[in-house]
Amino acid sequence: MKRDNLDSFRPHPQLHMNHDTAVTRPAPAPGLVALFLGFLNLGFVSFGGALPHARRIVVEQRHWLTAAEFTDLLGLCQFLPGGNVINLSVAIGMRYQGLSGALAALLGLIAVPSFVVIALGVLYEHTQNDPHVKHLFAGLAAAAAGLLVAMALKILLPLRHNPAAATIAALGFIAIAIMRFPLLPTMLALTALSIAVAVRATR
Repeated sequence: MKRDNLDSFRPHPQLHMNHDTAVTRPAPAPGLVALFLGFLNLGFVSFGGALPHARRIVVEQRHWLTAAEFTDLLGLCQFLPGGNVINLSVAIGMRYQGLSGALAALLGLIAVPSFVVIALGVLYEHTQNDPHVKHLFAGLAAAAAGLLVAMALKILLPLRHNPAAATIAALGFIAIAIMRFPLLPTMLALTALSIAVAVRATR
C-alpha cells in the first residue's frame, strides 16, 4: 500500500485530559516497538475473528484512530486484495512510521497466529475425528459469528449522522447477504455510488 494513499488518515493531535492538572495534551504517535507490541497483542487475542479485537485495541485502548477513521480505513482495506486486518495493520504502521512501521505492525500481527496455527494443525490432525473436538469447533464458530455482529454494530455507529453513508451500507448488506450478488461487482458499484454521493455533497 503506498503511503500517498493514506493522506486522509494522517496523524492528528488526540487530546487526553490530565485530571491532576486539568490540562489537555496530545497523545504521542506510536513508535516501532509500540506498533509491534500493539499488533502482537491483537494477534494473541484474536481467536474467533480479529476485526472486533482490532477496533477495540486500535480505537478504544491505543487511540491510534478515531471511530470514524477506523470505519473509513476499514472500508478501504476491505476493497483492497488481501486480509482486512493485515491491510489495516500495514496502513496504520505506514501512517505513523512509514515502511518500517508497516513491517513492525505486520510482523507483530502474524507472529502468534502463525505459531498457534501450526501447533493446532498438528493437534487437529490427530484429534479431528473426536466428537468433542467437533463440538468445540461448532461452539467457536458460533462465538465468532457473535463477535462479527457486535463489531458490525460498532462500525455502524459513526454512520448514524450520515444518512447517505448509512443507506449505501444498507444497500451493500442487502445485495451481498440477502440477494447473494457477487462481492466484487457489488463493491465496485457501491464505490462508484459513494464517490458520486460524496462529489455531490461537496458542491
